[in-house]
Amino acid sequence: MNVFDKNASVVIDDAELLADEAKYSSFGDTVHYVNPPKIFRHGEGSYMFDTAGTPFLDLQMWYSAVNFGYGNKRLNDTLKRQIDLLPQVASQYLHQTRIELAKTVARDAKKKFGLDGRVHFNVGGAQAIEDSLKLVRNYKNGKSLMFAFEGGYHGRTLGASSITSSYRYRRRFGHFGERAMFLPFPYPFRRPKGMTPEEYSDSCVNQFARLFETEYNGVWDPKTNQCEYAAFYVEPIQGTGGYVVPPMGFFKGLKKVLDQYGILLVVDEIQMGFWRTGKLWSIEHFGVTPDVVVFGKALTNGLNPLSGLWAREEMINPTIFPPGSTHSTFNSNPLGTALGLEVIKMGYELDYEKTVPVKGAHFLEGLRELQKKHKEIGDVDGLGLALRAEICTEDGFTPNKALLDKMVDIGLAGDLTHNGKKIGLVLDVGGWYKNVITFAPSLDITHEEIDLAISLLDQLLTKAKKG
Repeated sequence: MNVFDKNASVVIDDAELLADEAKYSSFGDTVHYVNPPKIFRHGEGSYMFDTAGTPFLDLQMWYSAVNFGYGNKRLNDTLKRQIDLLPQVASQYLHQTRIELAKTVARDAKKKFGLDGRVHFNVGGAQAIEDSLKLVRNYKNGKSLMFAFEGGYHGRTLGASSITSSYRYRRRFGHFGERAMFLPFPYPFRRPKGMTPEEYSDSCVNQFARLFETEYNGVWDPKTNQCEYAAFYVEPIQGTGGYVVPPMGFFKGLKKVLDQYGILLVVDEIQMGFWRTGKLWSIEHFGVTPDVVVFGKALTNGLNPLSGLWAREEMINPTIFPPGSTHSTFNSNPLGTALGLEVIKMGYELDYEKTVPVKGAHFLEGLRELQKKHKEIGDVDGLGLALRAEICTEDGFTPNKALLDKMVDIGLAGDLTHNGKKIGLVLDVGGWYKNVITFAPSLDITHEEIDLAISLLDQLLTKAKKG
């Protein structure tokens, strides 16, 4: 038996846990990045600790769900207070923080977008996407077809899979007759030769606009001025797709086409929301007004499942979207809404809009210096603390998934060194070719921890290249 865990009354040995997991757990609800899978016992700030007590600097923070660090005292204390006050209540009844959180998000949207709206809760990002699909279909008189992007990811429920471009998530579950039409997303690093990023962005918008030229282009009936498609689902920065940041003018061009043909803009902020990019919502960087915003993950810092959406008043008022249009037993649960309310208060009080861009610039500068040393880093980019490093072969362009896989293995082995002691590194793999490190560190990461991250990445690449 191992006795590392300071809180557990019984600590089961790693080997026994892995044997039990192999026998009793479905592998369908997880992804094993390394073999054997890694077991962690404790988290604090930017670090997780394994059974041996080795620290691992986490640069992905549970896919951007733990934006405010492990063991955040302010948020943990909020959870503890709520447990003693009102830990649970059936979702057909009301409680204070549910109403306060909805009001806070709606007022914030009114200030930024100039629109009245309402907030609707659920428990997970994919479930909130499902709710948004119902909302859109209802508002658009039953139209069930959507536009979405190549490289986009919106979840793995049936509805969310239909608007996620990867066939891998749909392949074994039947034919998706209402699968979205997937359009090119401007990917600056892999743009066509001879084009600037802005020209490529414009060409993507023009390719979309061409669908409406005549009735024979496929989606538009000029006699009735109706589109077959109801909405366009977008991630302002592609998450699982590799933290791809489009040129700043892209969404303005896209929104102009959407407005011209009466198509709704649904913005998926599940991974990029809550100051990951330096704004509460990443769409704020691009100067367009959404019709729906879907959010989740960092809303509760990963402490409790809660998600939701904001939508324009005319789409979601009780006359058009009446009680019972969707329902989840645990939606708007008081533990989650208390945390969500505190997250938003804390975010504005600690001024993440100023601190995140500064830290992001520091991190990006370190990645660029690393890129000069390692020609296998083909591209680095980012917005706020959503950053990317694309791992390639020595030509600096050809995707090199094998090298990144080695890096992940070495990082999770915990055999890197810092000040003469062992340390590990937690990375996330993303991108169209699974060759991109997607960095989503704690928003409270220090400049010293950023420097450590760059140093560890240097060690990691050097070791991985040696094989």
